[in-house]
Amino acid sequence: MTSTILLTEEGEMTEKLEQCLGHIFSKYLRPPFVPERDDTTGILKPPINAYLTNEGLDRWAIETNGEPFTAETKEELLMLDSTDSGELTFKGFLQVYQLQTETDEEETWRDLRKHGFNRELVLVIDARP
Repeated sequence: MTSTILLTEEGEMTEKLEQCLGHIFSKYLRPPFVPERDDTTGILKPPINAYLTNEGLDRWAIETNGEPFTAETKEELLMLDSTDSGELTFKGFLQVYQLQTETDEEETWRDLRKHGFNRELVLVIDARP
């Protein structure tokens, strides 16, 4: 059973989850992309048209799962929304978590916890980049 804090009754990602994922995505951006930080919550917001470089993708994988993605996994990720030159966009990043949350909600909770969010989706540990 999926909780309504991550997905709506219709199976769509909640706005709160999307904000948390925006924060996680933003931690791995490199110039020219500079995320905004909400002074009240500390949550980062990715700029429009931002994407993860290969280095950012590897850093996200290592900090989330303990190891970089395999070449095969990277190929699968880039079948989601990505740039013409093969970088994962924020939309693609959201697609990853949409699929993961639909099939294994606890895996998404583990990822959120690793990036400093509690079960109410509040940033409690700010692991700044």
